[in-house]
Amino acid sequence: MIDYVEGNRLTLLKNGEQYFPSLVAAIDAATEEVFLEAYILADDQTGSLVADALARAAARGVLTHLLLDGYGAHDFAPRFRQILSEANAEVLVFRPNISPWPPWRQRTRLRRMHRKLASIDGAVAFVGGINIIDDYDTPDQTPPRYDYAVRIEGPLAAGVRAETSKLWTRVSWATFGRRWRRWPGFAALTGRAPQHLLPARQVASGGQRAALVVRDNLRHRRDIEDAYLELINAARDEVVIASAYFFPGRRFRGALARAARRGVKVTVLLQGKAEYRLLHYATRALYDSLLLVGVRIQEYHRSLLHAKVAVFDGRIASVGSSNIDPLSLLLAREANIFVDDAEFAAELRASLYEAIENGSTAIPRRRGRLGLLLRARIWISYRIARLLLAFYGYDRQH
Repeated sequence: MIDYVEGNRLTLLKNGEQYFPSLVAAIDAATEEVFLEAYILADDQTGSLVADALARAAARGVLTHLLLDGYGAHDFAPRFRQILSEANAEVLVFRPNISPWPPWRQRTRLRRMHRKLASIDGAVAFVGGINIIDDYDTPDQTPPRYDYAVRIEGPLAAGVRAETSKLWTRVSWATFGRRWRRWPGFAALTGRAPQHLLPARQVASGGQRAALVVRDNLRHRRDIEDAYLELINAARDEVVIASAYFFPGRRFRGALARAARRGVKVTVLLQGKAEYRLLHYATRALYDSLLLVGVRIQEYHRSLLHAKVAVFDGRIASVGSSNIDPLSLLLAREANIFVDDAEFAAELRASLYEAIENGSTAIPRRRGRLGLLLRARIWISYRIARLLLAFYGYDRQH
């Protein structure tokens, strides 16, 4: 069951054009601490914008923490590391070892930190799917990338702060042997204030109900998928899902099929451009079974789809980092916000339908006979994907 928190003020942010100015403004207003988790922090104009804001915060005495994923940010710019270090900001890397050997340890190494969370002074937070990268730097694609984030004020911001602080502490302990001077405990020993002492802010800022749902590899392995399934199974009128990468297991596909059969209008907006070809073609092997039961599939072509959002019955919305694929639902650390508010859901729904109507193509229920080469690509990609699923035990868990 989704554990909603009352009294929040939420702002839907579309694309980096709205997200980055809001994030930087919040960092520039920080007086006590900043936590930022990033899967990618690119060496470009946007990366510079965020890194400079973090450095300014640290230079004025704000306890500043940047947590990067060891795979997504493996090419983290040395110049960023230098300016953050000179400003006394803390930088840690989640699972930095990305070597492909030995191969039997790949399941562990694929457990990435894919969350996009920010906490400022425990009072303002951000949750979403937007990487710190220039939205308009999209080679061979029409910019900008299509994605969302949410700005949070109110009690739920304290929940985001608790999550970011907890993961920071765990990574600090895990890297203690190699980075002991970066450990927050070392700061306490040398006179710097430890980052755990900021009290949680519980002051109501609005009237919106929302919940932070995270996925990890301990107690919350299925929480995001279970939240989706709970809402799909309860839907009576409409389910709209946009997912950049879509390769759900049997439980998820079964829930969509049952919803469509009982008369729910189910629409899935997917990436129409081949970014990762294996998953791109493997996903298309699922089309016929979904179309057959009445699921509407739209392929987005206007730009690169990176969104991971959903709206259920025009009342509940989800925005976050989790795709509907095995990497997100089985291996990676993810974070989504679920919002029980009709006005917020209506705003996201309207934005999705604008993309559906003006930027996507409907996949016909009767597609006819596909070309031999395309059928071969779909069949081979699907079989490889199924072998990988069997290796990682995705469907066995369900």
